[in-house]
Amino acid sequence: MKVHVMDLKPGDRLKTDTFNNVGLHVLPQGTTIKSEEIAVLIRHSIDYVDIEHRNVSALRESAAFRQSLLKGSIDEAIETYESVFLESLTSGKFTQSMIDDSLRPLLKNLDNQGDVVSLLLMLEQDHANTYNHSLQVGLLSYYLAKWLGHTKSEIYVISRAGYLHDIGKSQVPQAILNKKVLTNAELEELKRHTTYGYEVISNSMADASAPLVALQHHEFEDGSGYPKGILQSDIHPYTRIVTVANLYIGMITSRNFQLKQSLMNVLRKINELGFGKLHAKTVQTLIWNMLPNFIGKSVRLSNGETGIIIMNNPTDIFKPLVRVEDQFRDLSRERNLSIDEVFM
Repeated sequence: MKVHVMDLKPGDRLKTDTFNNVGLHVLPQGTTIKSEEIAVLIRHSIDYVDIEHRNVSALRESAAFRQSLLKGSIDEAIETYESVFLESLTSGKFTQSMIDDSLRPLLKNLDNQGDVVSLLLMLEQDHANTYNHSLQVGLLSYYLAKWLGHTKSEIYVISRAGYLHDIGKSQVPQAILNKKVLTNAELEELKRHTTYGYEVISNSMADASAPLVALQHHEFEDGSGYPKGILQSDIHPYTRIVTVANLYIGMITSRNFQLKQSLMNVLRKINELGFGKLHAKTVQTLIWNMLPNFIGKSVRLSNGETGIIIMNNPTDIFKPLVRVEDQFRDLSRERNLSIDEVFM
C-alpha cells in the first residue's frame, strides 16, 4: 500500500526499494520504519513510499504520529536557531546551511497541517524566548505568504526571513534582553537589534530581502515605527508579512514580561492595526484564513463558562456563536461576554 511519508508509523516495513527523484537508492526493501528513516525520506524530498499492509487501527493512529513528528521537527528547528544565535553572538554571522537544513523539512511538513490555530495552540508555551518566538514568526509568515499567493520559492524566502527577523538580538547585551524595566538608553540599544540583524544576515547570506526584513520589521506604514520611521512605500513587501506575523505571535505569547492574550482577541487587535499601521491586505488575509480554524475549538468565556465555537458571526466576525452545554451563547448579542482563552 502507498502512503505519504507523514502518515508512516514506527514499525511500518517498506515493500519495495526506495529511490529519490535523481535515482539515488535511499532505503532498501524490508526496512523497518523509525523516526530516523522518516527524517531520511523527508531530506530526500520523497513524498510517498510502498509499505507492507497494516491494520486499520494503525491507520487511525497515523494522524497523532504525524503531529508527533511535526513537533519533533519544530523542536529541532528551535535548537538550530539557538545554535545560530550563539554563532552570531560570537562571530557576527552564521552558517546559512544550518538554517536551510532545518527549516526546509519543517516547512514541507506544514503542507499537511492546514489548521493554523491548532498549530499555534500546539506551540503555545508559558513563556516564549527569542528562539521559539522567531520560529513561530517564521511559520506564520510561511502561511501568510502562501495565502497571499506567492510562489513556492518566495514562500520559503519569506518564511526564512521571518525565522531570522530577531537574529540581531544576538548583539544586544543579555542583561538588557532579560531586564523587565529599561532605561531610555537601554531601550535605544534594544531597538538597535534591527540594525544589528541587517548586518548579521548581510554577513551570512546572499539573500538581499532577509536583511531588509530584519531592519524594517518594526516599521509601520504611518511612519511611527523604527529605526528610520519610513512610510508604506519604502517598506519591503516581505517585511509587511513578517511584521504582521511578528505582532500576532508577540501578542498571543507571554514574552518580554507581557501576558499572553486570547488568539481571537489578538486577531481583533491586529484587524484594528490594519487601518493605518499594518498592510491592510496582509491583515485581512490573516483574518479570513484564521477564522475558519476557530470553529470546533473549545473556549473559556469571560464569565468562566467553557464551550465550543459553533459558527463565526458574519456581522461581527470576532463574536462567534458558542455552545455551552445545551445552550447557545451568541457573543454578538451578549456584548458583555468575550472569549478569554482558546483550547485545542
